[in-house]
Amino acid sequence: MKVTLLQHTPDPETAVALAARLCYSPVGIDELREKLSKSDIAAFLDKIMSLGHQSVLEHASFTFGIEGISRATSHQLVRHRVASYSQQSQRYVTHVERFSAVVPPTIAAQPDLAARFEDQLKAIHETYAALVAAGIPAEDARYILPNAAETKIIVTMNGRELLHFFELRCCERAQWEIRAMAVEMLRLVKAVAPTIFRDAGPGCLAGPCPEGTMTCGRIVAVRERFKEMSA
Repeated sequence: MKVTLLQHTPDPETAVALAARLCYSPVGIDELREKLSKSDIAAFLDKIMSLGHQSVLEHASFTFGIEGISRATSHQLVRHRVASYSQQSQRYVTHVERFSAVVPPTIAAQPDLAARFEDQLKAIHETYAALVAAGIPAEDARYILPNAAETKIIVTMNGRELLHFFELRCCERAQWEIRAMAVEMLRLVKAVAPTIFRDAGPGCLAGPCPEGTMTCGRIVAVRERFKEMSA
């Protein structure tokens, strides 16, 4: 898996602070921009975050390039609807050379099962290649490809949606692959917007575990791990 922060709103925290200040100020935008200092920005962001005034976070956007995830994970990712996606097409991109696939660690850890898994992938590839060679359109041949097939996707989310995304997908109850992806996305945005994402992460960081009886039972360790990420 490879996750890259391709681009983001220039100085995202200034953009958010300016938007928030405008809501409470009688002066013009140019004057507000001149008056905003770095210390003002950090203090004001702290205030609006504590008040839950998160609509202003939508003025900052972040675009990620994600490679080497499975279709199983991309299907989960696109359920987050307040985002924009551009995904590698299985209709126009053929895989006759051999499609790459993600092998879950639980399977890779058991050699006998891993071998059977690999045999199935090989058989699928051979059938897929035979279909394409016989003139079947790639858009129809792709029906045989598994959820394990690797994909590439570009994702753009605003700051508010990212906080929600991290709350759900950084959780220990999230599926392992999308969790690893979400944690890496969080690490990347913390570097460019540290105040906005300082307390970002699974829902248990700010209160009791939102999973209730389905809790992972490791809330102390989880909090410590995300605290270290912010250090």
